[in-house]
Amino acid sequence: MLAVMGSYLVQPDPTDPRLTRRVRGIDQDGKPVETAVTVERPLTLFLNGQEIVTMMTIGDFPDYLAVGYLLNQNMLLPDDEIAGVDYDEELDTVVVRTARATNYEAKLKKKIRTSGCAQGTVFGDLMEKIEGIKLPQAELRTSWIYALSKKINLTPSLYLEAGAIHGCVLCAGDEPLIYMEDVGRHNAIDKIAGYMFMHKVRPEGKIFYTTGRLTSEMVIKTVQMQIPILISRSGFTSWGVELARQAGLTLVGRAKGKRFVALAGEERIVFDSDLALIEDEPSRFRRKSSLAGVED
Repeated sequence: MLAVMGSYLVQPDPTDPRLTRRVRGIDQDGKPVETAVTVERPLTLFLNGQEIVTMMTIGDFPDYLAVGYLLNQNMLLPDDEIAGVDYDEELDTVVVRTARATNYEAKLKKKIRTSGCAQGTVFGDLMEKIEGIKLPQAELRTSWIYALSKKINLTPSLYLEAGAIHGCVLCAGDEPLIYMEDVGRHNAIDKIAGYMFMHKVRPEGKIFYTTGRLTSEMVIKTVQMQIPILISRSGFTSWGVELARQAGLTLVGRAKGKRFVALAGEERIVFDSDLALIEDEPSRFRRKSSLAGVED
């Protein structure tokens, strides 16, 4: 079994002192205030002996972030054997070692800059790779959408503590399983990809829930992970919708309260909820929600 009913395998730890810092300033009335701000630090990733990228991150789960990044950039293959992951907190480096020899010097020169925060990039060949992926069969019950929104919003998070953060959640049915946060939603999704790879979590029956916009890169990464359903509180880009339709991905956005919009893969949706019994999301809850209004 993946998880005990009603519990997370991984969830945010807003009490971790490494992730926030208290900073003094003034408010709109000129009065002194002290508030928590999210800590952002560089992490340089090496694959075997080759430097791959330096990314800005909150610094938790560097092993999952490194492995997930390499998977989603197609630098790690599904059957690769990881010989080790070494993290040096003082040097802000993480080294992923594989049994297979790697050399991506030429590949590193071929990049597409994406619309995401934290300078997300995808490599050009990923745009072609999703054409060969067949997503598993799945269904999405509307009752799951409403239950997931409520459970995730009530989960203690770094966003509630300090803000300036994105969240991504791997779910099964109406149960959230793995909840990762970071300064960029791409980092958060990479952490989940790394966890799934290192713990052999299968994509069948899974749903991906994200706070960020449904862009082309979010669609590509979800399809690469072979997760058939992607849900967001935020909106869509036209390319994200087009790619989702090509890949057969169910794409649901603007999921707030009793409202949502599906622009791809609508045939998977089972309408099993009585909307008269679903409470809409009050504005004060949307402002305080851990997944509320997070656009980048």
